[in-house]
Amino acid sequence: MKNKKFNTRAIRQGYHATEQQEHSAAVFLTSSFTFDSAEQAANRFANEEEGNIYTRFTNPNVQAFEDRLADLEEAESCIATASGMSAIFATLMGLLKAGDHIVASRDMFGTTIVLLNTIVNKFNIEVTFVDLPDIDSWRNSVQKNTKIFLLETPSNPLGDIVDLALLSALSKEHNILLAVDNCIMTPALQKPLNLGADLVIHSATKYIDGQGRCLAGAVAGRKEHIDEIRGFCRATGPTLSAFNAWVMLKGLETLSLRMKAHCDNAIKLAEWLQNQGFVQKVHYLGLQSHPHHDIAKAQQSGYGGIVSFEVKGGKKEAFRIINNTEMISITANLGDTKSTITHPATTTHNRLTEDERRKSNISDNLVRISVGLEDITDIIADLKV
Repeated sequence: MKNKKFNTRAIRQGYHATEQQEHSAAVFLTSSFTFDSAEQAANRFANEEEGNIYTRFTNPNVQAFEDRLADLEEAESCIATASGMSAIFATLMGLLKAGDHIVASRDMFGTTIVLLNTIVNKFNIEVTFVDLPDIDSWRNSVQKNTKIFLLETPSNPLGDIVDLALLSALSKEHNILLAVDNCIMTPALQKPLNLGADLVIHSATKYIDGQGRCLAGAVAGRKEHIDEIRGFCRATGPTLSAFNAWVMLKGLETLSLRMKAHCDNAIKLAEWLQNQGFVQKVHYLGLQSHPHHDIAKAQQSGYGGIVSFEVKGGKKEAFRIINNTEMISITANLGDTKSTITHPATTTHNRLTEDERRKSNISDNLVRISVGLEDITDIIADLKV
């Protein structure tokens, strides 16, 4: 499949039919696998023979999803996990040790910040937070024990980005792993590994599933790094279920088509919002007025489906606009075919301190929309006040 185009590989790569010759991928709902003999069991447990042992280790559905996502991200290897957060945690626990240091963007999903501040630091791993776009801040935060740069680009919910080529050059200069959360773009719109990243992390729950059905996560990169993460997952069990892996495999088949449609609707909504009297500021990379538009244009093939905007007024006005909607779903999830709306300060980032929210520019008048695939005229009509 290496010579095939993205859409073809998204549909055909990874899964191999069984002896039943099924056309659609079968679902392997089993906790364990049998062996032809005691010798075969011993060989598999000793890693002397390939084959399935136990679904916490491997499963045909999970492996098919891993192989397909690795191919689309142009990675050597991939490990799937039960959720996006477990993918992030497994990456850090699999590759770091006590005494190591992380430089992390403060412009990330709120729970990622909480994970770093309340759990990762218990393992004597130090974290320094920096502003995502500011390369000098990344450079000035490097210590002798810095092992990982951790970020999401574009960020959720403001769509800030960093020049990945520049940050990659800095990370390689200091022998630091660059781990990029590609949840918002997916490999359909951005290939961090091709821009110099070492690891790509996904909350596949979002756009890869695309219909808000199941939880899943994944990490892709060089085999040597993924093997370390896989060892952590095998021992601790943040395993992706066979059924969820099957759903994600199906989601990849339509990913490129959906991402293009999300982008098409998002730019139309962003342009409309710019001209509304109740809006103070619109955050969307596709707008030429966005300060990072040119960098996004260079390293992405689209601008994604997340549009955030600041209303004139505070939390009360933001709540009024959210509550005024009739069609758009009020939920904190994103990446769905259905448009969703939320108030980040009191949902996705509510566990941050007031000072952390201020530093991350998560204001009380900020509203985030994950623009779905409904007709754009209906989405706009639902926001008219």
